[in-house]
Amino acid sequence: MTPLSKLFHKLCSKMIILLASLLIELIILIHKLKSSSRSISTHQYLKFIEKTNPTICYTKRLSKAEQGGAAECRVCLCELEEGEKVRKLQCHHMFHRDCLDKWLQQYWATCPLCRKQVVPNDVVFKHRQHQNQAAEGFDGNNDDHLPYFLSAFRRGNTLHRYF
Repeated sequence: MTPLSKLFHKLCSKMIILLASLLIELIILIHKLKSSSRSISTHQYLKFIEKTNPTICYTKRLSKAEQGGAAECRVCLCELEEGEKVRKLQCHHMFHRDCLDKWLQQYWATCPLCRKQVVPNDVVFKHRQHQNQAAEGFDGNNDDHLPYFLSAFRRGNTLHRYF
């Protein structure tokens, strides 16, 4: 073989390896994007909660109509005060908006008092899936979890360093 044909053969074999690696990385990236599209971010989850259980301003009149006295948030155990943002669930239990939102994110999406379902199970599952992906580092904000060759391009590196 001539030196030129050896060089061409070497170049072709490296190109085949590069293309195969890029194809594998592309398949991995597509799989990650598909799995993340099925999950619901915390922002989307909170928007869903707001849509199904809108925030209202607490008034003493609202409390007297329901309970006949002062009401308290059963999550933080503080008395509800005039003008505070609260959520009144379909089961008629009332909580500070922030307290209930934290509860619904950390525990199963049920009323803290009567355990009536507040958010459908499929929505909770999709939110948990998003939380698990974020905990594993697949939240899309970390370059270290980009596929190998794609992260090399993103950082401005050239591929000749790897060969």
